[in-house]
Amino acid sequence: MISDPVLASKIQTSNILLTQQRLSIARLLFSKLQHLSANQVLEQLSCNDNSPSQATVYNTLRLFLEKGLLSQVIMGPNKTFYDTNLSKHHHLYNTDTDTLKDVPINQIEINNLPELPPDTLFDSVDIIVRVRESSQ
Repeated sequence: MISDPVLASKIQTSNILLTQQRLSIARLLFSKLQHLSANQVLEQLSCNDNSPSQATVYNTLRLFLEKGLLSQVIMGPNKTFYDTNLSKHHHLYNTDTDTLKDVPINQIEINNLPELPPDTLFDSVDIIVRVRESSQ
């Protein structure tokens, strides 16, 4: 877990004004490599005496995303996870448990990419493998 002074420095180095609520959101997010939705952040912080509002959580997540402290994994129109792992990797999503896990980049081989449109360059490929529990 990152200590508060290191975490505070990380936030301030990103030119983000440090507030107690942003620090509590950052403590939760950066305690480990993980994927959390905004609702999961709200739920986990709701037990605090000074829990942030929904607007504060959404605004802070957007700010951390804009400043490059998080990445976003969009699962659909109403489902987004915020990822604290900024290295290149893919994802495994369990639709039954609504959980997202990292898949190392070297575990998936990508071949035969489509021809690129004129005046474009290859940037990246993001793969989400969706699984569900087997019915036994």
